[in-house]
Amino acid sequence: MTLRIATWNINSVTARLPKLLEWLESAKPDVLCLQELKCATDAFPYEEVRALGYETEAHGTGRWNGVAILSKVGFEDVVRDLPEQPGYLADDALLAAVEPRAIAATCGPVRVWSVYVPNGREVDHAHYRYKLEWLETLRQSVLADAAGERPFAVLGDFNVAPTDEDVFDPAVFEGSTHVTPAERAALAALREAGLADVAPRALKYDRAYTFWDYRALAFPKNRGMRIDLTYGNAPFVAAVTDSYVDREARKGKGTSDHAPVVVDLAL
Repeated sequence: MTLRIATWNINSVTARLPKLLEWLESAKPDVLCLQELKCATDAFPYEEVRALGYETEAHGTGRWNGVAILSKVGFEDVVRDLPEQPGYLADDALLAAVEPRAIAATCGPVRVWSVYVPNGREVDHAHYRYKLEWLETLRQSVLADAAGERPFAVLGDFNVAPTDEDVFDPAVFEGSTHVTPAERAALAALREAGLADVAPRALKYDRAYTFWDYRALAFPKNRGMRIDLTYGNAPFVAAVTDSYVDREARKGKGTSDHAPVVVDLAL
């Protein structure tokens, strides 16, 4: 069978709903991992996507986080949050909160995690330490699935560019989050756990970025970053027939600042 899996930081599913529905109809993924829902679990537009043949498992609070998986091939073994997931103590909070940044499910023959890795803000910020803790917890959480014989992948907005080739100008990001050795070491640890980076092919430009700032004409100038990633185990990677960034979904008004990443499998 063939299977199309995609990941997309939607940057508010409510604000981007027309774009989401349009893209689902045109791209026709079997499984879609979403991040940055910015809506509570019960506020997700379940009926609208169900009309296109998708069931949804969502996890959100209505703030700046939230994740979901849409599937045409069913759901089994749904898990919300990473086991032992760290929380973040915000400046205005008394207790550390476990944010809705991860959801997993088995969809047909494939198991997937949809993850929205913390941004990190600044290298000397508590949020950066939280990001590194979160990535280490992710590594520990996927060890068993990564070593299994079932195709398995972690997809989402990792908020890390794996190499200097994944940003438009390394000098611009020097000293900033997303490119630090510690963040990249966390991705290397995922690879050492048995997951490989399924890099999308470039369609229009030499480099396949997935995020472009809304400011300074970053998208038309292709001043972007590749931070939306697919990390798959050996059975998953062996089944990949194609992977690409759908830049068309980033064009026009009212779009997310991220583009969907599509992975096609032959199983």
